[in-house]
Amino acid sequence: MSITVQNLVKRYDSHTVVEGVSFEVGNGEFVSLLGPSGCGKTTTLRCIAGLEEANGGTIRIGETVVSATAQDVLVPAHERQVGMVFQSYAIWPHMTVAQNVAFPLSVRKVSSADLKKQVAEALAIVGLDALKDRHPSQLSGGQQQRVALARAIVGRPKALLFDEPLSNLDAKLREGTGAEIRRLQRKLGVATVYVTHDQEEALSMSDRVIVMNGGKIQQVGTPKELYRSPVNRFVADFVGRASFIDVTRAEGGRGWRTPSGEVIEADDTLSNGSGSYQAMLRPEDIDIVEGRATGGSPGRSLSGTICEMHYLGAFTEYVVEAGGARLKVHSKRDLVVGASVTLGFAPENCRLVSLPVAGGK
Repeated sequence: MSITVQNLVKRYDSHTVVEGVSFEVGNGEFVSLLGPSGCGKTTTLRCIAGLEEANGGTIRIGETVVSATAQDVLVPAHERQVGMVFQSYAIWPHMTVAQNVAFPLSVRKVSSADLKKQVAEALAIVGLDALKDRHPSQLSGGQQQRVALARAIVGRPKALLFDEPLSNLDAKLREGTGAEIRRLQRKLGVATVYVTHDQEEALSMSDRVIVMNGGKIQQVGTPKELYRSPVNRFVADFVGRASFIDVTRAEGGRGWRTPSGEVIEADDTLSNGSGSYQAMLRPEDIDIVEGRATGGSPGRSLSGTICEMHYLGAFTEYVVEAGGARLKVHSKRDLVVGASVTLGFAPENCRLVSLPVAGGK
């Protein structure tokens, strides 16, 4: 069962929070909506769930149109057969685990025998069958999250929706629960939309990621496509860590000149010869050596000075003033602040990204 969103628009009074958003989630596919707070990702999810009424566009779950403004179609949330996990879990404190999981089925008037069977199946899937008679106050945060998961999957919904479900968990528990969500989703094989502002969650869990900003889609792609080939500065900066150097086309069209006057080679396949660009370098793609290197390939290195360092265990993050910018470099080398260094990189790892047009969003 797929999810299709076409030209979705959502406004609050005169403020448009979702503007012409379109995408499709295939059967069994896990797609994340990724972006900063206020970008429209949660509002998009709530429109799919039926918790918000769209001002324009069409939403389909499978072949069923559940929202179409022009045709005055709006299927109530409880009739859309979607399972949703909220950021706050939204489980009832006065109900037992089993009663919480059974709640969506009771709303649908499922028979007592079927209700009991489906609740037992859902609790077994998330490993909570032994805790079915406990109340939420007797559970850990991770167990409460699994209650919310069981409630979302009970009755085998046509689609699963997640609204930042891991934000209330600590780092260790977040990692384990994220893996559990992905395992569960693969087992059920249903179309899933997952909202998050955490790029590591989106990259590690998703088949595809939709990056949003200002109510619009910036880029859609696999995690690797977004990380390696961002289409603009916003995506490059939001997905992963990166450093940026202002550049202009060098004389004769060979290479790109930095503010410090050095000319570097860059992957400029996405440039069209007009507009403003920056060169993007990921910290793991830069090699750092002490001293001023000589005899290296021209256009593939920059001279600089270490101005900051942060020891992070597996590597040290160095901040280097080079090329008229401050570049982050991850390395296992032991260097000191103030050291003169040479930064080396492959041209294919130095990518041009476009800057927004002045006055644009």
